[in-house]
Amino acid sequence: MLFVFSAPSGAGKTTIVDSLKKSLTDIVYSVSHTSRGPRDNEIDSIHYHFVDKNTFGSMIEDGAFVEWAEVYGNLYGTSYTSIDAQISKGLDVILDVDPQGARNIKRRYNNCVLVFILPPNLDVLQERLRGRGTENEDVLRLRFNKAVDEITNCAWYDYIIINDSLDKAIAQAQSIIVSERCRASDQLPKIRKVFGID
Repeated sequence: MLFVFSAPSGAGKTTIVDSLKKSLTDIVYSVSHTSRGPRDNEIDSIHYHFVDKNTFGSMIEDGAFVEWAEVYGNLYGTSYTSIDAQISKGLDVILDVDPQGARNIKRRYNNCVLVFILPPNLDVLQERLRGRGTENEDVLRLRFNKAVDEITNCAWYDYIIINDSLDKAIAQAQSIIVSERCRASDQLPKIRKVFGID
C-alpha cells in the first residue's frame, strides 16, 4: 500500500514522516530523485537520489517517473522502480510529494492513501517558515504564497491532519496507517488462504 503525504512548507510533514519511519514496521520511505545539490546534513540515496539536470531530463524522456515537478528551479521526481521494488517485497511505502505529484500517483496507483498535513493557521505557518532561518525574505514570501495555494488542495485528500500538536499529529498519522492496514478488502485474501474460505 502507498501512503502519500503532502503539506505546505512549514506544516511539519518531514518530522511526522520521519517519526513514522522509525515507529512502524514493514514500511519504507520512497527516496525521490532531485536535480538540486545536497544540503549539509543530506546523504545521497537516503534523503534523495541526487542527479544533475541532464540525468534528470533523460529520466523524464525515458518515462522513469510516476510524478515529477519543478520546484523553485529544481527538479524532483518519484521513479516507478523505487515504488514497485518495495511493493514487490510486501512493504508499505510512504511518499512525500506535493499535490500535483499526489494526483499523478493516484492515477497510477488508485488504491493509494492520500494524507494532507496542515498547520493550525497561516500565522503559525509563517512563524515556522521564518524559524527555519534558511531562506531570505524573497524566498520566504514565495514559499508562503505557494503554501497558501497548496492548502486549497486538501479537500480531495483522503485524510487531513491539523498539526497543532506534534505528538497528536504523529499519533493520527500512525492511526491512519494502522487502520488502512486492517481494511477488510485488504485482509480477505489472507483470511481466505489461512482459513480456506472461498
